[in-house]
Amino acid sequence: MNLSTDRKIQWCPGCGNFGIYNALKSVLEKEIDEGHIKKEDIVLVSGIGCYGYITNYYHLNSFHTIHGRVPPLLTGIKLANPSLIPIGFVGDGDAFAEGMSHTIHVARRNSNVKLILHNNAVYGLTTGQFTPTSPKGFKSRSTPYGNPENPINPITLMLVSQATFVARGFSGDIKHLQYIFSEMMKHRGFAFVEVLQPCVTFNNTYQFYKERVYKLEETNYEPTEFGLALQKSLEWGEKIPTGIFYKKELPTYEDLVLRGEDIFYERSVPDLKDVINEFV
Repeated sequence: MNLSTDRKIQWCPGCGNFGIYNALKSVLEKEIDEGHIKKEDIVLVSGIGCYGYITNYYHLNSFHTIHGRVPPLLTGIKLANPSLIPIGFVGDGDAFAEGMSHTIHVARRNSNVKLILHNNAVYGLTTGQFTPTSPKGFKSRSTPYGNPENPINPITLMLVSQATFVARGFSGDIKHLQYIFSEMMKHRGFAFVEVLQPCVTFNNTYQFYKERVYKLEETNYEPTEFGLALQKSLEWGEKIPTGIFYKKELPTYEDLVLRGEDIFYERSVPDLKDVINEFV
């Protein structure tokens, strides 16, 4: 199976988007070839940004939606047809500026969808303004004297928003990204993967990350302990962890809404007379 299209890729040479594109492409092709998923069941959704072109480069069903609205579209697709596998791509501005509330709500609902964050900490498509994940002091076209704001930590935010699969990769390590994306595809529930993705034109962080990232899998880290995951999510500086921070199986949003599991059908139905008496 080859999921390539004949569209010319428009990213800058060396863009971190290439690593994400190639890693996910190889994982999906393998999953399809081995019969684990069907090509026609995959639906890709991207928002606004350089990365948003990515849906043009996979020979798969896809939507290119407006800024910040990838998560609700993923949820709607899954509710309309639970057999589909919605995979969303978002940028750091897309997810945490225009689409902040949607990103939090799709996580806490545990919709059975995948969300991949292209985090380059800059608005590359509009030629280099700071975003919610830009580091404090970051100089850009909109902050020539340095960004005065503290950055959002995507991993911490997704953990406290009750996401059931939270991971981080680096676009300069495609093999490790393939491992993370493969585990993401196995997860039943909301899966969030942040990818540290240098923008070679406006925020080239390749060397910065190469000198600092390490893999949680190569330590004795256990991704099932929430408190440990939260603690590990705050590690940033001389060492930056990548890998799976946290995973847990819970009923999905679709289980609760479409199949009547848990709260909806276990609760008792009140007597109509008692309800009326409340108002008489």
